[in-house]
Amino acid sequence: MIEKNIKRLEEIAKILGNGTTLDESLKLYEEGCKLAKSCLKELEKAKGKIIMIKKEMKKEEKDEDNG
Repeated sequence: MIEKNIKRLEEIAKILGNGTTLDESLKLYEEGCKLAKSCLKELEKAKGKIIMIKKEMKKEEKDEDNG
């Protein structure tokens, strides 16, 4: 999902960079903000998973050292 959102964000940036009407620019900007927010949520979720994995790995290493 994040890859799709990033691709759309790139498309929006290209359109805005080439110039468009004010109304269209505002619509694209709003869409881009929503997509960026969605991407940030997904990245935060992934970050949380990585933190949990690291904690589990440290716990396993500690258990191995004590066992």
